[in-house]
Amino acid sequence: MRTYFITDRNEIDAILKQCKTCYVAMSDNDQPYVIPMNFAMDGDRVILHSAQHGRMWEAIKKNPKVCINWTLGEELAWQDEQVGCSYRVKSKSVNIEGTAEIIDNFEEKERIVRQFMTQYSDLPFKFSVPAIKNVGVLLVPISKITAKEFGAKAVTPWNK
Repeated sequence: MRTYFITDRNEIDAILKQCKTCYVAMSDNDQPYVIPMNFAMDGDRVILHSAQHGRMWEAIKKNPKVCINWTLGEELAWQDEQVGCSYRVKSKSVNIEGTAEIIDNFEEKERIVRQFMTQYSDLPFKFSVPAIKNVGVLLVPISKITAKEFGAKAVTPWNK
């Protein structure tokens, strides 16, 4: 079983659309720190939201560089059931690196929060002024994106 790079942005976007959670890695001083978060995409930017306080928020203020991971699929596969090294988890993953930007402008926050909700629902939403004022909104422009498919069968003339 093979690992393949995925380079087609449409395929990458389809993976992201199927995921409900991403894992955001950052540096809290010299300590690596990873947390699961909900997300949405806004073109070539990742939308994240949280409270405007806490460990993640303080870490981002000190060092806004982040790496975000999405993983889709957990199907166990093997080439030979008796050979441990032939086992793989069939999955696809996307990694994005970027620098988080804190959004403070009310109108932009409201627009972004509406966009955020499209990842989870097609319903129209209304937000109160305090809800928008009190939410922390981060945008992460993509500086690097990579994607892979793990555990895929090698394509050969006999298994096409």
